[in-house]
Amino acid sequence: QVQLVESGGGLVQAGGSLRLSCAASGRTFSTMGWFRQAPGKEREFVAAIWWSVGSTVYADSVKGRFTVSRDNARNTVYLQMNSLKPEDTAVYYCAAARGVATASKNSYDYWGQGTQVTVSS
Repeated sequence: QVQLVESGGGLVQAGGSLRLSCAASGRTFSTMGWFRQAPGKEREFVAAIWWSVGSTVYADSVKGRFTVSRDNARNTVYLQMNSLKPEDTAVYYCAAARGVATASKNSYDYWGQGTQVTVSS
């Protein structure tokens, strides 16, 4: 059974940092990504990593502030978030795809339960 378990969310002041983790079990994936959803808004792409080569892609809104990385041995993906802004406040979701996925949420097959990130001004 596939499971994606996220951790690391919380409350932080603007300018601060958080690191999210997503531990995957049940199978390996070609792509793992992070999305977020703020109240009243659509779920939006944040970042993704292609597992085999380690290539990454980011949304323009987080480029230069967030870093996605992986730990092959732990089958875990991380999202290091620096210089956080109040507009980064959202529920963050880990997603995994059996194949090569893009920024489209429809290209992912599995989702975590989400973790809340709140950035105060």
